[in-house]
Amino acid sequence: MLDINGLTVTYGLHAALQGVSLTASKGEIVVILGANGAGKSSLLQAIAGISEGTVSGEVALAGQSLRQMKSDRIVEAGIAFVPEGRGIFGDLSVWENLMLGAYPKRARASRQENLEKVVALFPKLAQRRNQTARTMSGGEQQMVAIGRAMMSNPDILMLDEPSLGLSPLLSGELFENLSRIRETGIGVLLVEQNAKRSLAIADRGYLIENGLITGADTASALLSDPAVQKAYLGSG
Repeated sequence: MLDINGLTVTYGLHAALQGVSLTASKGEIVVILGANGAGKSSLLQAIAGISEGTVSGEVALAGQSLRQMKSDRIVEAGIAFVPEGRGIFGDLSVWENLMLGAYPKRARASRQENLEKVVALFPKLAQRRNQTARTMSGGEQQMVAIGRAMMSNPDILMLDEPSLGLSPLLSGELFENLSRIRETGIGVLLVEQNAKRSLAIADRGYLIENGLITGADTASALLSDPAVQKAYLGSG
């Protein structure tokens, strides 16, 4: 289980996160909802070890503290992060991107098994294996980014706004695939602008405002909460 306790991130005098605590387990989808600037991306970056701010508090995975680890060691521990904008290697082929994802020691023995999982989720990646990644559509690039992250054999997969810029059709496919990723036993910690669709596939959710967790419940309870509907679902 990913266990976050009292996580605070400051940039100079500005506190992006203030004592945030949450959990995410293998085999579940947890969504973080909040307005732009609420601290959602700062949260994922701090967990991944790539925050440019000053970070305090505790981040642990399966009881192992990650707080003082560099980002590559955090990947080795079992956390993979797909940032907003995807962060793929645009000049490399699809297959080269995926193989780079398998570089961590924890992933090498299971590289073929993980590759089979990725191709089962995203058959198009096998069809386009030699295509230069930057020449692909936004949806296809997102497949590459998620596939590369899965190649690291993670326990927890974190995604920051994965549907951003995708068509409604491709967004629908994305959320279906996130459900299928959960079925493989991977936990998904999701920051997503599409609150309705993300809550529809999630198990649990947290609300974050001005760097503070202001609510937490099952996804179904949040979907039916009038305050959540008004703030995030455009109704109520």
